[in-house]
Amino acid sequence: MIATAPQSLRNNQYMPFRQLADIIEVTWQDHLGLSHYDIPKGLGYIEGSLEGEKLTIQNFCYQTVHFRKLHLELARVGNHLDILHCVMFPRPNYALPIFGVDLVGSSGRIGAAIVDLSPINAERKLSATYRKLLRTIPQFAFNEPRQLPEWGRIFSEFCLFIRPTNQEEEQAFLTRVKELLTLHCQQALTAFPVSTFGQRQEILIAQSFYCQQQQKNDKTRRVLEKSLGQAWTERYMKEMLFDAPHQL
Repeated sequence: MIATAPQSLRNNQYMPFRQLADIIEVTWQDHLGLSHYDIPKGLGYIEGSLEGEKLTIQNFCYQTVHFRKLHLELARVGNHLDILHCVMFPRPNYALPIFGVDLVGSSGRIGAAIVDLSPINAERKLSATYRKLLRTIPQFAFNEPRQLPEWGRIFSEFCLFIRPTNQEEEQAFLTRVKELLTLHCQQALTAFPVSTFGQRQEILIAQSFYCQQQQKNDKTRRVLEKSLGQAWTERYMKEMLFDAPHQL
């Protein structure tokens, strides 16, 4: 059983952020055998100041047989800006996509919501099994789809990136996340390790490319640099948010 995020931050976030954090934690608990993950020193809980307002970040990480790192980040700036970030990095000997979800909201409204299972292979295409399963999930007609950034070549054809326009769309997005996360955990439990050095090397290269592309997210980088400085931000981006695997 994992410990849930301290309520001091979560309870102050906009309700969909709290709900999504609960969905992620409960789904992990229900499907995966979680164990401790060593967070780099000084990066588990962070406080800073952004344009005169307090910035708080809390990170929670775990590992499993199939995943080298499960990462849930909650952040809040002042009393108005909420952030939730989650990535599941598979171990390099499992040919599994990378699950990721992000929410960004201000003053009780979600401005950006994205979820995907990003392919980890040279073709940057999900397996036939994943594509077949994802096509069975009911679709919701969101009113305001958003355009992926230029660095977003890592995302799959099933990536959902929207600006929810009302509470119904917010809940529909949370439902979509739960469906993708549950499907992914179930598929991981049935996965077998890859058998050749070449396959492992391909996974390593693809995961490293994913991390390199995510580190090009200028919006995240600017917020962190304004609050905590350039050197700290570089370390946080490379060691906490998007740390590329180095071993087979």
